[in-house]
Amino acid sequence: MTEKRLSRIEEVVSKRQKGLTVVIENVHDPHNVSAIFRTAEAVGIDRIYLIYNTNKFPKIGRISSASANKWIDRSHFNNVQDCYNELRKKEFRIYSTFMDDRESNLSLFDLDFTVNSAIVVGNEHEGLSEEASKYADCNFLIPQYGMVQSLNVSVAAAVCLYEALRQRRIAGKYSEPQYSSEELQEKIKSYLAK
Repeated sequence: MTEKRLSRIEEVVSKRQKGLTVVIENVHDPHNVSAIFRTAEAVGIDRIYLIYNTNKFPKIGRISSASANKWIDRSHFNNVQDCYNELRKKEFRIYSTFMDDRESNLSLFDLDFTVNSAIVVGNEHEGLSEEASKYADCNFLIPQYGMVQSLNVSVAAAVCLYEALRQRRIAGKYSEPQYSSEELQEKIKSYLAK
């Protein structure tokens, strides 16, 4: 282990965002899942929540994910309620991306990502399940002004995650570690073992 490599790991771990995550529900295309993992890792997420109850979790290739999935822990669930209960125990606010025309929908840019935030994205064909939307704290839409009504799921996740990064960066969440010193040491150890 070179000093440069150790220094890089320590720097990355110090910026990990304990209070930001993504929930992936039944996304079946491995390229989409890989792209979400890659973006999540780039913004400092180190745990993703997976709900797979209508599709199997796809096999993710090392090349397509640029090995981002190696740096991200996964929590697997076979139903929405168990996943949401786990997130609520950790005081996450659950934001779902469900395409409908409810007047109660917020814009992505109305959300507060400086609090513990879980962004829930759904399947490429059916979108997010009604249950995942119904039990979320709020539903939001990404503003769009073209003829197309939705973005690719990995693109939508990236847009949301970089809005979260923007807000959290302004709030100083990347300036100070989000984990305790003991947690940081554990993370550094686990990264060194990868």
